[in-house]
Amino acid sequence: MKYRAHLSAVLAAALLAAGCASTTTGSVASGGSARSQLLLVSPEQVMQQSLQYYDQQNTKARAQGKLVTSGAEWNRVNTVMQRLVPHVATFRPDAARWPWQLVLIDEDTVNAHVMAGGKITFYTGIIRKLRLTDDEIAAIMGHEMAHALREHTREKISQSAAGDMAIAIGGALLGVGEGAQQLAGLGKQLALDMPFSRHMESEADLYGLELAARGGYDPRAAITLWQKMAQQGGGGGPSFLSTHPNSGDRMAALQNAMPRVLPLYEQARARR
Repeated sequence: MKYRAHLSAVLAAALLAAGCASTTTGSVASGGSARSQLLLVSPEQVMQQSLQYYDQQNTKARAQGKLVTSGAEWNRVNTVMQRLVPHVATFRPDAARWPWQLVLIDEDTVNAHVMAGGKITFYTGIIRKLRLTDDEIAAIMGHEMAHALREHTREKISQSAAGDMAIAIGGALLGVGEGAQQLAGLGKQLALDMPFSRHMESEADLYGLELAARGGYDPRAAITLWQKMAQQGGGGGPSFLSTHPNSGDRMAALQNAMPRVLPLYEQARARR
């Protein structure tokens, strides 16, 4: 039994070590370091799943008459995206060749999200309810683009797979019952999945802050954005049981990074 446990631990450790890498260079806003990521699944697998969901989302929105492909709102958001795209090469050169694409859905939802490979979805509700300025749209756009650049979806899937593997191996070796394994699974969710999700959100905030600044959008708008979100109730609640940082923590981190990104904004403005 001890030999089997040792062998399983060695194999699991080797698998995890082989999956450690970093998808991008570091961000000025986060101090310049590039965090190592656990990447056990291939980018092709994640891309396939993401594109499938993206197509389903768009087909449903089109059938409901909610898919916006032109007009003032679409032009505003698309212009922001197009100004930020050239700067993704700062973090990873291959991303400049991705088929970045915007979808705007006419729905009363204060949200935006991104699929792997640069497929970005905005909802009209976030623009209208928060009365977003272009600089605030850039803060959201940069955040979503950062999730894609850092391949956070791929990382989350890899973390979940690694955690499930560890629980399954441990349960089998120790003869633990199903109930105990479910309890361990809940512990994994609270101790691993949620904090990493919060960390990814914070990371996307900082990378996105730099992207917006490099695109010539005022990074200070990220602060006003989260002030508006806090008033709407977004990002509130206890951080411990949330996959997002609370608004106060978020704004403090953004404010702390501001001296590092404001010079990039001033340089971008001077070039325009």
